[in-house]
Amino acid sequence: MTQTSVVSAAPLTAHDFVFENIDWGSLPLADYRGKTILVVNTASLCGFTGQYEGLQTLWQTYRDRGLVVIGVPSDDFGGQEPGTADQIKTFCTTTFGIDFPMADKVRIKGPDAHPYYKWVAQQGALKSPRWNFYKQLIDRDGNLVEWFTSTTSPTAPKLITAIEKHLAQ
Repeated sequence: MTQTSVVSAAPLTAHDFVFENIDWGSLPLADYRGKTILVVNTASLCGFTGQYEGLQTLWQTYRDRGLVVIGVPSDDFGGQEPGTADQIKTFCTTTFGIDFPMADKVRIKGPDAHPYYKWVAQQGALKSPRWNFYKQLIDRDGNLVEWFTSTTSPTAPKLITAIEKHLAQ
């Protein structure tokens, strides 16, 4: 009997993943190929929800240089994102003036996790969100190059330094 090997068609970069847009349609990360992407799992009722303000500041400060901030709501941590897509969008725009891209609510952990978060877990357990407002920095080629915990403010020097480093490459 002859054995054949099967080459896995597993995604190799973040650009292989698509979220649903909170407004409508899809939000393919491939649309941001050549840009630096900061993916942040978010929640409206979390103690870290105030970080939306810093995320909006990052977006406004660096988007013309190639940074894309993407918010990904999830109810996986403490049930802190119970709302519908319309409720989440309204909260983000009226409370924080958010205009960066937002995905529809997804699962982040467990067997029903969004494929992007399964891929992140394969990159290393510590890179996977353990709470709301975890941040993954994706380089221009779609590689997960840095990650930051919930306690890292969007305006923290180490996050700003990492963003600026990857924007300069």
